[in-house]
Amino acid sequence: MTEHPAASKMRANFRRHASGKISQVRNVTENGGESLADTVNHHINEHSALLASTFQNSEGQPLYADDRTWVRWPASFGYTSWQTLTSNPVNFLLVFVPIGIAFGATHGNPTVVFILNFLAIIPLASLLSFATEEISVKLGQTLGGLMNATFGNAVELIVSIVALKNGEIRIVQASMLGSILSNILLVLGCCFFAGGIKHKEQHFNSTVASTMSSLMAVSTASLIIPATLYAAMGSSKTHDKKTHNILILSHGTSIILLILYALYLFFQLKTHAHLFDEESEPEASGEDGAEGEQAEGHVLKPPAAGIALVIVTIAVAVCAEYLVNSIDSIVESAHISRTFIGLILLPIVGNAAEHVTAVVVATKNKMDLAIGVAIGSSMQIALLVTPFLVILGWIMGEKMSLQFEIFETVVFFLAVLVTNYLISDGKSNYLEGAMLIGMYIIIALAFYVYPDDNTAEGASTLWSTMSQR
Repeated sequence: MTEHPAASKMRANFRRHASGKISQVRNVTENGGESLADTVNHHINEHSALLASTFQNSEGQPLYADDRTWVRWPASFGYTSWQTLTSNPVNFLLVFVPIGIAFGATHGNPTVVFILNFLAIIPLASLLSFATEEISVKLGQTLGGLMNATFGNAVELIVSIVALKNGEIRIVQASMLGSILSNILLVLGCCFFAGGIKHKEQHFNSTVASTMSSLMAVSTASLIIPATLYAAMGSSKTHDKKTHNILILSHGTSIILLILYALYLFFQLKTHAHLFDEESEPEASGEDGAEGEQAEGHVLKPPAAGIALVIVTIAVAVCAEYLVNSIDSIVESAHISRTFIGLILLPIVGNAAEHVTAVVVATKNKMDLAIGVAIGSSMQIALLVTPFLVILGWIMGEKMSLQFEIFETVVFFLAVLVTNYLISDGKSNYLEGAMLIGMYIIIALAFYVYPDDNTAEGASTLWSTMSQR
């Protein structure tokens, strides 16, 4: 069969066009040294520049610097909003915020409500972290440190307060422990692994890391002591009496932990600031200086950052309310324990922004900053957020204590022990990162099969049996 001349011409044009494109990509890769990823990034940068040009006038001057108020304010709002929304790749999930709130308000399917609000909190956590960093730069080192301590773990704090208000103490305890494990194992492990793939061996300030790990060991003891005390009392006292004694111990321990955290802030920001200032010295100069200057935080002014913090915090509180209220239905329908939800799923939401930030800075060989994000956040949860929730529960009349299950305290102790071993030498590589990630997966599997009805009574019975022998 003879092919139509028009068809032959079309086929030839297609082959010539395709061959030209393939040769173009091949020449770019081989001769220009530019990979396909670089080409894609180049087009993305062109697209971003095109969007940025919409905030400029015909003379190339930015509209947000225009003398006319009616031009300057809308342009400034649009440009600032664009810079904020593109601050983190996970912010595309913001579309789930109104959808999740709408499904929760209309009492939709609990499973759908849980998933939508679960996805919605991830970008809100990113925006909360971004606004905190922006306002911290403007306030200086001392107030900036306090801001990071207050808002760095705001998502976990808000979710836990909502759960505590609803009497979900197991969710609160599991969420606190899960946030710590997620940071010191998953986040730190991904930092070591991602940084180790790009750099053979990385170094960080072992003195600062040792100080943080020592405080983590103290927080571990604050959880082990109440659990072992409850088991040691055995059947010698009634359940109410043992609970009363544990609450007294928890309240006193929480006050001491808060004092220790305040002393740590004074240690870090005042008396021994030179130890922590060594982290920022290499980052203030060198080839990454321009990038570091850009990351300093010149997008939002303090009033705008404060307004953003309030708006995002309210959005997180609303999504957290619907998320926590749907947990009971998830437990019944999906047959997932409350412990697994609080210890594995919820921390992933709260630590999403920190996870991305820590891995990015680790690949840039800024391990001191990565260590500060991962272990510093865990230390805030252990020494600030958890004791605060115990005191808040005391005020609210809820029996929130530091008495975790024996199995949970053992897992916490082993995680801190392994982490302290790996950071003690001030060096890291991808193998150490793989160890931390592997241990986190093992713990996640263990808590997936861990039943909710396995209370401390079983441990108490076991302790009594061992004592009799």
